[in-house]
Amino acid sequence: MQDRNLFEYAVIRVVPRVEREEFMNVGVILYCAKQKYLKVMYKVDKTRLKAFYGDIDVTELEANLSSFKRICAGDKDGGPIAQLDAPSRFRWLTATRSTVIQTSKVHPGFCADGEDTLTRLFEDLVG
Repeated sequence: MQDRNLFEYAVIRVVPRVEREEFMNVGVILYCAKQKYLKVMYKVDKTRLKAFYGDIDVTELEANLSSFKRICAGDKDGGPIAQLDAPSRFRWLTATRSTVIQTSKVHPGFCADGEDTLTRLFEDLVG
């Protein structure tokens, strides 16, 4: 296992009505300290989302999800959270929230390549 590194990931979910606890997976965020890798992949299927919850503001949802990308990348326009170190950014993004965009609990694993692992998880968990 020397060629494999510990990684952590969480699934990004849209929870239109928090009180109902129903959600739809829209993305995955993956962090691997050894590879200095922190990235998110997401996809908003507007048709599916509107069928799931017709009153959702898709434009606002996409804007909020794009902030995940800016924070992961450490972009200057990502706000003060984006200026933190990668582990702190990952912890902030995966902190428990009761909002429309939530993440699952953090799950660990081992990977040889963060990008390949993120792609595989995204395909398996989001589609």
